[in-house]
Amino acid sequence: MNDWFTTIDGIATRVWGRLVQAANERALIGFATVSPTGDPEARTVVLRAADRDAGVLEVYTDLQSDKITSLRAHSQASVLLWDEDLKLQIRAKCTVTIQTGADVMDRWGDIPDHSRLSYGITPPPGQIIAHSKAYTKAPDPEVFAVLSCTVTHLDAVHLGRPHRRAAFTRDPASNKGEWTANWLAP
Repeated sequence: MNDWFTTIDGIATRVWGRLVQAANERALIGFATVSPTGDPEARTVVLRAADRDAGVLEVYTDLQSDKITSLRAHSQASVLLWDEDLKLQIRAKCTVTIQTGADVMDRWGDIPDHSRLSYGITPPPGQIIAHSKAYTKAPDPEVFAVLSCTVTHLDAVHLGRPHRRAAFTRDPASNKGEWTANWLAP
């Protein structure tokens, strides 16, 4: 569909299609949380999965990371993806569930050995160290976590001519996961 941005259904389809594509490509996305003290935090993470039907995005992390502390205090996060080719900005507000242990071992098994080194750093991420290489990495499935991000709101801005913006909000009262869609001023 060459004119996907002209209809709200076209935008919804393109947004979820792009999120699935980003997950398949292991694309870098922005991931923002709020610290326990209320400070904003943003970092870049790899999008690992996107499921339109479930309305869920997945990110992997180390249980020792600051984002886990923040998410335990405030379970909301925001995701940001920019696609230069499509001139499309996607923002998602999410409620995050931290999954660990036996629930995520299937995903651990799919991670290449060299990438497993990102889960099991001593001292834990963010700690002060004596010099730039004063840490060790050893894969540890006990600190591997999957952040299951249930999308509650999507905001899509297409920077074509003219600009268009649409918002999609999941109805919390609906057992069917229905979305309400609205055009917004860009």
